[in-house]
Amino acid sequence: MKKWIFWSAAALLVLAILFVPIPGAQMRDGGTREYTALTYKVVSWHRLYPGGVYEETKVYWLGDRYRSTEDLWAEIEPTLTNQLVGQITEISGDQVLVRAVDNGDAITFSKKDLPPMDAQVGATVVISYTGGIMESYPAQIHAVDWHLPTDLRYMNFPGVWLAEPKPEEALLFEHLTITQIYADCFIATPVIPLPYELKLNGTLSEDWCVGDQVSCTYENIRADGNRVEADLLTVEPSDFQLEEFVAYKPVIYLYPETAQKVTVTLEPRGRLTCTYPAYEGGWTVTAQPDGTLTDEKGQTYNYLYWEGQLDTRWDLCLGFCVRGEDTAAFLEQALAQLGLTRREANEFIVYWLPQMEQNAWNVIAFQQQAYTDAAALTTQPQADTAIRVFMTWYPSESYVNLPAQELTAPDRKGFTLVEWGGVAVTPPA
Repeated sequence: MKKWIFWSAAALLVLAILFVPIPGAQMRDGGTREYTALTYKVVSWHRLYPGGVYEETKVYWLGDRYRSTEDLWAEIEPTLTNQLVGQITEISGDQVLVRAVDNGDAITFSKKDLPPMDAQVGATVVISYTGGIMESYPAQIHAVDWHLPTDLRYMNFPGVWLAEPKPEEALLFEHLTITQIYADCFIATPVIPLPYELKLNGTLSEDWCVGDQVSCTYENIRADGNRVEADLLTVEPSDFQLEEFVAYKPVIYLYPETAQKVTVTLEPRGRLTCTYPAYEGGWTVTAQPDGTLTDEKGQTYNYLYWEGQLDTRWDLCLGFCVRGEDTAAFLEQALAQLGLTRREANEFIVYWLPQMEQNAWNVIAFQQQAYTDAAALTTQPQADTAIRVFMTWYPSESYVNLPAQELTAPDRKGFTLVEWGGVAVTPPA
């Protein structure tokens, strides 16, 4: 009996030596720790790198058990996504040159496989990249994503906002939505959907965030096309409310296969309340395959914009009831099913989400026949593919049970026209 106990204890001791890991000291790379046994080791990674913090627990057996943490990290690091913030100094074809905000280094990358974005020379962008920074001049990175940052309170606005500003006393936009914040100014767009961007010079307190709707007063107004700059006087919460039955921000994108002149004609059943560029019996522009539109004066646009009051009865028999906090995720999925690209869907969501996410529930129905009947649209030459997305919605304090709507879209083939817009409606009785 004693011999059995001895051998059992010996076996347990051998197993403990082979398989029970002993913790090592916490490393100074952010908090990584090793737990080492004779046959393996566990590394609980908590390591700082340019893209943030790498957190992962991994088990290394046999030969890998004896490798140093630095050797193991050398295999992991090239697979991670890093980030840098840079100001665009040059765009040549698909190549983009930026100057890093933190150290001023010149860095170049290709935007060929990146999501399309309206980034111009002078804009500040956040670039995600894999691998290291190649030591050349300028340095090179393999970019996998990019986006325009929003909260940049740690830096002043880089570059020049207006090329040739002109004094302008008539452009007054009281209600604004904040889109970017810098240390010395903020960028905003009108809550009433007009295709203008404003740079208001002055410090914005920590009480305000990107996406907030504010009511501002300002002075020394300068303008250049659809960009406006002014000096901020006061800022307070906006009390703007959407009007019912007004079709807000229908925007029209044109994507021909080759650059060509296109005339767009809109025949709303009702009246137009705002258009940009001015609608004078139609819009005539030269459209590029990437969606850039140029009018006869040489002014460029991302889309054609209109707003109007439509005389129609909306179909609310089918649709969706979505929690306010889930609205962004729902719209991302629904708009993809309806055929919008990521860029188009992003512009849709950025406009509508502030009106919807604070509600308990949102009842949403995408109009098809009712909308196309109420706002007939034609192009010359005729578009091969037309995708028109129009959302009707109303807030609700409780869940509304209604049959789900089927969402589909045609394939984008040939000359493609895309339009999106929406309207707040009265709940059905």
